[in-house]
Amino acid sequence: MPVSRRSFLAGLAGAGAAAATLVACGTGGGEGSGSGERGGRLRAAFVAGGSTETLDPATLPQFVDQARAKACFDTLGRWEQDMSCTPRLAESWEADATGTRWRITLKDATFHDGRPVRSADVLYTYRRVADPATTASAAALFSTVDFTASRAIGDRELEIVLGAPNFLFPVALGALGSEIVPEGTTNFAAPVGSGPFRFVSFTPGGPALYKRNDAYWDGAPLLDELEFVPVADESARVGALLSGQVQYAHDIRATSAQQLESDSRTNVLVAPLAAFQFLYVKHDRPPFNDPRLREALVLGLDREALARVALLGRGRPGNDMFGTGLQYYPDAVPQRTRDVERAKTLVRESGVTTVELSTGVTDPSWASATQLVVAQLAEIGLTVQVKTVPPETYFADVRKNATMHFGRTGTLPIQNWIATTQLSTMIDNSFGKVNDPEIDRLYNEALSSSDEATRSAAIGTALTRIHDSVAAPVWGISDWNVGVSANVKGLSGSRPNTYDWANFSKASLG
Repeated sequence: MPVSRRSFLAGLAGAGAAAATLVACGTGGGEGSGSGERGGRLRAAFVAGGSTETLDPATLPQFVDQARAKACFDTLGRWEQDMSCTPRLAESWEADATGTRWRITLKDATFHDGRPVRSADVLYTYRRVADPATTASAAALFSTVDFTASRAIGDRELEIVLGAPNFLFPVALGALGSEIVPEGTTNFAAPVGSGPFRFVSFTPGGPALYKRNDAYWDGAPLLDELEFVPVADESARVGALLSGQVQYAHDIRATSAQQLESDSRTNVLVAPLAAFQFLYVKHDRPPFNDPRLREALVLGLDREALARVALLGRGRPGNDMFGTGLQYYPDAVPQRTRDVERAKTLVRESGVTTVELSTGVTDPSWASATQLVVAQLAEIGLTVQVKTVPPETYFADVRKNATMHFGRTGTLPIQNWIATTQLSTMIDNSFGKVNDPEIDRLYNEALSSSDEATRSAAIGTALTRIHDSVAAPVWGISDWNVGVSANVKGLSGSRPNTYDWANFSKASLG
């Protein structure tokens, strides 16, 4: 299980030689190309998922799952900071004129056991991701692949055939959860990938240890070892960083970022406007199956106050749509503003007086946001009962049980976010349980068009429908803050879900 600050620090203090050797603090820290000292163990503190965790890269519910997968595996593509996708394990890709056949050439790479990465491995991986039994996070992105027609042309060349045109298909090749595994892999107790670090050991809900892959196709890492340690409490992660027990503290709140920025022992890696903060409501059950109550909710929120207080000004108000600042985002949609009187009227018409809000410590800003939402909704006539959900089970619990809850996601290509969270075929994976066939139609229209203007219009219209129906209300967009020891080099402030985020392949301790 994820541990408290006291037990975590006490355990490390007693570990003696097993703890990471700390290099004397440097002055720059954080940013860099990875040209630093070789050796040492970097310990990275993340919120973990408890005793049900696995190392299957196809199922990545939490950020620590994604970071561990990135250490051990590789994807064919990589998502850049602007959410474009460029080749990674792939050397190149090209579509035919119809957008239904994609020819992919692979780089010369090997798995940790010495086997080459082959076309057959890619096809096996994608077939497994698309299989509903896998419950893969990227399943929707590969659902139209015709695996009977798709084929390996050679060990390093393959053709993927789609059941319908998709001129945006390469974006799927960089998706989290599409990491390539060796053909036939079914057990991930000791995973074999082609990534920069080899698996050493793992305890579900506990530490995961990896060692340098000296044969890594993109150049061996500088670190000897990389260890992910579970620390659920944000203050415990910060305390462990300040005491030198870890060198990387993922996902810290704005107040902690200010503290660490003023301390010579630490640096803060900041990715501006990188996390979308949601207040989801379930459309398929009371009380929010009433559109009047949904509208009352979004009109009752004071987004300026939420951004100012909960995000400490390190972010901006949201506008009930994912993807601000990304390609295809409809900037012309007016900012939704607070209207207390209209919200009061809608609440009275709905007849609802009490709602339940599920929250937790998964995001550092949710504690303050919870207090604000309770107070703001009281002003429109709603009493809010707060339910705190443990971080180990938070997302699984609220997806199934909550009627209103906080959520967040890092930056994603907008079309991928729609595919994995808003399509009717993905309603089981949806937090809002929205079933809108028109979203499906607009999404398919965007994929099937070779015309960029048509794609942009279709995706923009889909997002506008999501906004108008309160399908995924975004109350704020926050910066992403990571604390690191001052001697850590080769890391940068990167948006979550991009290739550079939580990527330790070029990191060093000095």
